[in-house]
Amino acid sequence: MRKKRAVIIAALVTLLFSTIAFPSNNEIIEGAWQGTLKAGATELRIVFKISEQSDGVLSASMDSPDQGAKDIPVDEVIFENGNLRLEIKSAMVIFEGKLQDDNLSIQGEWKQSGQSFPLVLERVDEVVELLRPQEPKKPYPYQEEEVVYENKKAAVKLAGTLTIPAQEGPFPAVLLISGSGPQDRNETLLGHQPFLVLADYLTRCGIAVLRVDDRGVGKSGGDFTQATSEDFASDVLAGLEYLKSRKEIDPKQIGLIGHSEGGIIAPMVAVQSSDIAFIILMAGTGLTGEEILYLQTELIARAAGVSDEVIAKNLSLQEQMFTIVKEEKDSISAEKRLRTILEDVISELELSEKEKEMAQANAEAQIKLILSPWFRYFLTYDPRPTLMEVKCPVLAINGQKDLQVPPKENLAAIEEALKLAGNNNYTIKELPGLNHLFQTAETGSPSEYAKIEETISPTALKIMSDWILEQTEDKSISDCGCQ
Repeated sequence: MRKKRAVIIAALVTLLFSTIAFPSNNEIIEGAWQGTLKAGATELRIVFKISEQSDGVLSASMDSPDQGAKDIPVDEVIFENGNLRLEIKSAMVIFEGKLQDDNLSIQGEWKQSGQSFPLVLERVDEVVELLRPQEPKKPYPYQEEEVVYENKKAAVKLAGTLTIPAQEGPFPAVLLISGSGPQDRNETLLGHQPFLVLADYLTRCGIAVLRVDDRGVGKSGGDFTQATSEDFASDVLAGLEYLKSRKEIDPKQIGLIGHSEGGIIAPMVAVQSSDIAFIILMAGTGLTGEEILYLQTELIARAAGVSDEVIAKNLSLQEQMFTIVKEEKDSISAEKRLRTILEDVISELELSEKEKEMAQANAEAQIKLILSPWFRYFLTYDPRPTLMEVKCPVLAINGQKDLQVPPKENLAAIEEALKLAGNNNYTIKELPGLNHLFQTAETGSPSEYAKIEETISPTALKIMSDWILEQTEDKSISDCGCQ
């Protein structure tokens, strides 16, 4: 009897325990984990989203909200005995941490390009969302059209968006020219879409706007990696011809707005075509690429709290590398010399084998960039001789807190060149409190770009629209809802 009772009890215990769901190893770590990465004066929110696939293997993605990056795939996810390891090879990032006893936080370390920073992740129910209040919502009070046209000289098809005011035309028009790097038609950057906001504002003011994917980006054909500023200028000329073919556009009132590198390209096009009625340079440069890079390296580093000693070393390294690029026309020889310099720098650092691999991968990426056709061209290109040939009206604006294209040096150089050109219709403005993206900023550091909700300052938008309407003698601004 006692034996039978024992069997029954054992069976009951088994039954009871079989109804209780104990979390698996993977279930403990599944979910969203958020922390703030602090590197000097820079603070970036990091979010890892971890989930279990149908085969029981963990996968993850990463968001960097303050950089406008979302759903970056994590290549390796390992969770064993409470220890988590995540690796993103494309960014050369490794996170290693220990899940705490409460299962609500992970104490860890962020490793990237030979540097390590503490990072604590906490479990969150909702992932932070970026607010972009200036982005327009459909339906728009104007016509929007997807367009495709060809740069016949380069045999490249370009795709973009043309917005046309609702009033009766023909209208003045502008073609937007993006900054450096592969940019889509909205110049999407760090969660912002500056050209979408700019196009919307101007179109509401009675100005047609064409914004275009760079060659090799989005729906445009061609190879971005082999293109220089001159190639992009030829794409702009093709856009000009397209605008002239549209009956809604006044062919005598077509202008260009170039941001950053676009501010280099716009004068190139204005010199090549007498059909350009005006140009606006948004943070356009008046100095060579080399001069710009030295200035921005120092300014951005100082804003991040980097010491004078480290800044001096970085500038010295830059100078050595740029000298090689200028001296060595043969890329193979230049690559060997650059690799030697960077290997010497890496050897002086105290790195683990994994960190050393990451630093070497980063060095290879740097070599590839500075030996690209675009960088070789940008490094030595001096915009002043071209500006000295510009005869059409020019508006040059820079943010007072721009650390990438410092306003005083560049605006002064632009103004001097235009004076020498005998151009009597130009306006130079340094806009207080604005950064390189023309956002209202605290320091101007690029680390702020994504954190700022404003995409483009209303002051900058109004200055540009008022000036364009003044040049085109279009006084319809009061009737079009442009504020």
